[in-house]
Amino acid sequence: MYELIKKENSARRGRFVTNKGVIETPAFMNVATAGAIKGGVSAKDLKELGCQVMLSNTYHLHIRPGDEVIKSCGGLHKFSTWDGPILTDSGGFQVFSLAKKKDITDEGVVFHSHVDGRRIFMGPEESMTIQSNLGSTIAMAFDECVENPAEYSYSAKSLKRTTAWLKRSKAKLAELNKREDTVNPQQMLFGINQGCTFNDLRIEHMKEIADLDLDGYAIGGLAVGEPAEVMYDVIEHVEPFMPADKIRYLMGVGTPVNILNAVECGVDLFDCVMPSRNARHGHLFTSKGIININNNKYEYDMTPIDENCSCPVCKRYSKAYIRHLLKAGEMLSGRLLVAHNLWFYNHFMEDIRNALDENRFDAFKKEKEEILGRRL
Repeated sequence: MYELIKKENSARRGRFVTNKGVIETPAFMNVATAGAIKGGVSAKDLKELGCQVMLSNTYHLHIRPGDEVIKSCGGLHKFSTWDGPILTDSGGFQVFSLAKKKDITDEGVVFHSHVDGRRIFMGPEESMTIQSNLGSTIAMAFDECVENPAEYSYSAKSLKRTTAWLKRSKAKLAELNKREDTVNPQQMLFGINQGCTFNDLRIEHMKEIADLDLDGYAIGGLAVGEPAEVMYDVIEHVEPFMPADKIRYLMGVGTPVNILNAVECGVDLFDCVMPSRNARHGHLFTSKGIININNNKYEYDMTPIDENCSCPVCKRYSKAYIRHLLKAGEMLSGRLLVAHNLWFYNHFMEDIRNALDENRFDAFKKEKEEILGRRL
């Protein structure tokens, strides 16, 4: 259940109540694709880093170790030892992005595993069954992800399929939640708004799926190469038609500046691999801008990554030491770099919530967007 606490223009301060805890919004979900954050960060670490939600991948967990394995181990919460909310995506994006060969019909998608090449069929019922086996807090409906730029005619046709798949996803999850052996009988369902970059299709689709009274609504199919201004324009057009009493999730976004602009447009929930992926290559977010720890200027630098940061890494380690670990190929480098970036993102979202609580989000955004996108 979503509770809207207050607004500053379109920006929303809210609270989302689940059977695994309360999510204070706006919030960022930390991406644990295979049930863990790449870089050696554990569920215990996530608590220390201020994480509220862990996001895991339906497709990857179905491929290995297998969702039936995870169900037999008590579900993803018990399996990973993360006791907070977990959102699982539907697997749709990975099917369309990773599978080199795929056949799409109204029933679902036939594709081949990117790991061992085996033939797999996935449709709404299969995606819901996998996510039910995982026992996540929030399941995402199965949808068709259309690559941008797309033809208008195909986008319109795809929307009909995505809407039909959403209705089937809802019916299947309702059935699964009633089963005696289900891992999480209170599993929630989010629907996904699609329509590429065509605002009329986006609005039409949002109106249609809003009538289904789902637990939350996501905007999908953005942040896939289109200019940021186009993404913001789509959000601004769709937002007035999103139910005000439901949580709103912008999938796969993004940079701190992207998040600031999307919050301003009325979005509540975000996820992105950027903080962890970039960290493993030495790209770090700080209160003064973005740094590359690989740079020679940090070879003798005994100051922390960010002198204004209170994360466990900045409290203890220097840029010089972390740079050395990265250059030497030490596994510890990934762990420390990822921990810093995740702390930054989770506490950046806390700063956004505080600014909304104090009616100063507009000033906060103007101040931060000039700094946080700057490369030092």
